[in-house]
Amino acid sequence: MTTSHPPVVLVFGGNDATGGAGLQADILTLASLGCHAAPVITAITVQDTIGVKQFTSTESGLVIAQARAVLEDMPVAAFKTGMLGSIANLTAIAGIVEDYPEIPLIVDPVMASGQGDALAEEPIEDALRALLLPQATLITPNSLEARRLAPDADTLDACAQQLLSDGCQFVLITGTHENTPQVINRLYGNRRLLDTFAWDRLPDSYHGSGCTLASACAATFAHGFDPVDAVAEAQDFTWNAIKHGLRLGMGQYIPDRLYWARSEEEEDGAHDDDGA
Repeated sequence: MTTSHPPVVLVFGGNDATGGAGLQADILTLASLGCHAAPVITAITVQDTIGVKQFTSTESGLVIAQARAVLEDMPVAAFKTGMLGSIANLTAIAGIVEDYPEIPLIVDPVMASGQGDALAEEPIEDALRALLLPQATLITPNSLEARRLAPDADTLDACAQQLLSDGCQFVLITGTHENTPQVINRLYGNRRLLDTFAWDRLPDSYHGSGCTLASACAATFAHGFDPVDAVAEAQDFTWNAIKHGLRLGMGQYIPDRLYWARSEEEEDGAHDDDGA
C-alpha cells in the first residue's frame, strides 16, 4: 500500500512567542494547507501583539546545521524565508538553497515588523538583492518593502521590474499600505504584469499577515500549482484568515489560519441543533 505524504516545506524564520508571526504563523499556515513544516530558527524575538521589544539572532553555523539535518533526511518540496536576523544568516541560507536550485524558494523580505521595528542586526537590503533574490522563485514584498529594495524606482511597477532584474522569477507586491479603497496586489513575471488581484480592505491591523501570505505561497508551490494559480489560492487563504482574525492580545489582531476548521465546527453545531 502506497502512503501519500504531505509535501515538506523548509522554513527559515524567527520565533515569536505570541504565535502570531514568524515560524508559528508559518507552521499553522502550512499545516492548514496540507503541508509539513520543517522550521529552522534564525532568531529568538521578544514581542507582543503591539511590537518587538528585542531579538537575538541564531548563530549562522547553527542555522546551517538545522537546515542540513532536514535536507539530508526529508524530501523538501519548497523553501520559505522570513526573518533572517543578520547578514551572516542570510549568507548561510543563500549558500544552502544554492545547492537545491530545483526546489522553489519563496522569499518574504522581512526587514522590519509591521510596526516598523527592525528585525535584523544591520541593514540587509543589499545582501538580499545580491544573494537571495537571484535565487528566488517568488518574492512577496509589501509596497514599503518593495520601495526599500528598489530605492531608485519611482513607481511600484518600476520596483517590480528592478526586482525581476535582480533575478527573481516572480514578484508579488501587496498593497495593504497603499491609500486605496481596496487592497490591490500585483503579480509580475516575464518582465511584465501578469495579474492584478483586488481584495476588500479589512478594518483592523494584523500581526503576521505577511508571514501567512508567503507561507501560503510556499504551500501552493509545494503542491505543484501553476505560479499564477498558486499566488491566487494563497491570497484567498490569507484574506480569509485575516477576515476571521482573533484579538488575543491588546494590540493587533492575529490571522486565524484554522478559520475553515472553526467554520466547519459551527456548521456541525448548527446541524446538531436542528436535530440533523
